[in-house]
Amino acid sequence: MSMDAEQVIARPSPVAAGTMVVVVGPSGAGKDSVMSYAQRHFADEARVQFVRRVITRPADAGGEAHEAIDADGFRQRAADGAFAVSWDAHGLSYGIPRKTLDQLAQGVTLVANGSRSALPAFAEAYPRLKVVLVTARPDILAARLAARGRESTEAIAKRLERAVPEIVVSADTVVIDNSGALEAAGGAFISLLASALARND
Repeated sequence: MSMDAEQVIARPSPVAAGTMVVVVGPSGAGKDSVMSYAQRHFADEARVQFVRRVITRPADAGGEAHEAIDADGFRQRAADGAFAVSWDAHGLSYGIPRKTLDQLAQGVTLVANGSRSALPAFAEAYPRLKVVLVTARPDILAARLAARGRESTEAIAKRLERAVPEIVVSADTVVIDNSGALEAAGGAFISLLASALARND
């Protein structure tokens, strides 16, 4: 399986009682910050869980807390059916553990960091799916990307010029604008998760 070509795999899932909330958005939108804000809020709520992804990236690479694995190990686990959804992007492989299907069957609301290109696979794997698109104004995205210091000004401009992939699944989709204070976007996300949790009761 090529590590450069983006591929997605979904595994058949049982009827789910809970809701899978998958968060997507462009680089610089701050989706990790929004998710972390909500995770702190729900720290004592067992019925809301945040999925720890399996990624072919070192554990000390920064960013989200994830389970690090090498490429061979990832391929073996994928072949063994260990993932409900897996995909390749930007030279890395990402996996959502299959145990999430059991958690949903128990009525848990799950939150996962996803990819817009992988949404069809999420929709296939999770019958009750909600998509949250975290976004921000172009000038905000540019400023945040520049602050990371990973790309040149020219590279950032080219990134922002790229067409944004459409969300092509029929799942309920909510857009959260994170151009302003994190408390506003984080609060909106908390309200969304609270609503999803109430529907699971």
